[in-house]
Amino acid sequence: MNDGFQHFNLWGERTSKSIDPLVMKLNASFAFDVRLYQEDIDSSLAWARGLVLVGVLSQKELLTICQGLETIRLEFLEERFNPSPSDEDIHTAVERRLMEIIGPTAGKLHTGRSRNDQVATDFRLWVMRACDALLPTIIDLCQALLERAEAGREVVLPGYTHLQHAQPITWAHWILSHFWSLIRDKGRFAAVRDSAAILPLGSGALAGTSFPINRQAIAEELGFKAISQNSIDAVADRDFALEFLFALALMGVHLSRFSEMLILFNSREFGFVELDEAYTTGSSLMPQKKNPDPLELARGKTGRLIGHLTSLLVTLKSLPSAYDKDLQEDKEPVFDAFDTASSLLPVLSGLIRTLTLNPNRMAAQLEPALLATDITDELVRRGVPFREAHRWVSRAVRVAEERGVPLNSLQQEDLRLINERFEMDLSQVLDIHSSLEKRTASGGTSQSALSTQILAAHQALGRSSSK
Repeated sequence: MNDGFQHFNLWGERTSKSIDPLVMKLNASFAFDVRLYQEDIDSSLAWARGLVLVGVLSQKELLTICQGLETIRLEFLEERFNPSPSDEDIHTAVERRLMEIIGPTAGKLHTGRSRNDQVATDFRLWVMRACDALLPTIIDLCQALLERAEAGREVVLPGYTHLQHAQPITWAHWILSHFWSLIRDKGRFAAVRDSAAILPLGSGALAGTSFPINRQAIAEELGFKAISQNSIDAVADRDFALEFLFALALMGVHLSRFSEMLILFNSREFGFVELDEAYTTGSSLMPQKKNPDPLELARGKTGRLIGHLTSLLVTLKSLPSAYDKDLQEDKEPVFDAFDTASSLLPVLSGLIRTLTLNPNRMAAQLEPALLATDITDELVRRGVPFREAHRWVSRAVRVAEERGVPLNSLQQEDLRLINERFEMDLSQVLDIHSSLEKRTASGGTSQSALSTQILAAHQALGRSSSK
């Protein structure tokens, strides 16, 4: 059986037998690492220029190799590249095709280089570019949240802890709480890009190259910020991939939490928001249904992102030294996690920009008990120790609940039964607007604090605000 290795075998004649076809299928990674073709061609071009400086290639040979590699790039871009059964991975495919195009000169390109440092370089370069691609979509989602915050500054709704009514907040304050988690995600991807920007090329299989290649020049050409300091570590290190997956998984957690609350807010029971029909689906059985599928998928795909992180952690935990074939398992989770986030972020941006707020439904849930803390604070201002004041107000809440009446219906005599010093006109204290405006400290609910927060949000996005 001609399995293709006879005419292009990267490991020469070390073995006397042809590889078993099933082993070949298991060993091959071209089906997924073909995504690295741009990075493989770019790193090969840089390596070829480095080989000229140490006398391995002539300028004429360099030109021939560069023209051949650009021809291959065009074949990929135009979807004309024809893989061969011998293409174990993208690196083999590019070298095999280059040999077909320019002949034996192609055989000089791999001088001083191993697939170990080659794949590490390509993968790092891909992650750097993936971070560059994700950042604008994260920023756009942040901008969508900020736009809705600015439009909903005056809309008041209950704040929740433990999914129980807590204290009144504004829509702007609530939605900005999710803005800031995404800003942290944005920072993490910028940090991941820096972590990936360490050039391994020149490390060889594990002991470094014997040719005096100017690695710093190659790093600068490819956009890396530094070169690796240890050749063994360079070919084994996949921390950058783990960090990329962690950043994606944590962002997924943030999006899932946000989606969960919007799903609740969109339900009939809450009715605080209504999703645009373009961002919902129907039911094959129940005609009335309008399902928040994008939000549910955001919640569900977070499990996928967390799973990819866990998968790579387990793959790496027992690798002894330098490169092991286990590291072939590093790319599929990274590629899929990137695809998942890339498809999700723009949808959520559109969903947020088009949803409708229902302020009346929110206002209907603004019960007096939301202001129990304000009563406590007022007692403290009148000289009552906080713990004592807290005890009095909690008893007042219980009395109102036992009578089945709102908290603000309790009269002076009711309060004096709790404690003779509990003298207060609750109708003067239990005011939603006053409660919001009292919280002027940075990060609070007052309009002045909110203005400061919105300005900070614009600054975090690198934008100025006219608000």
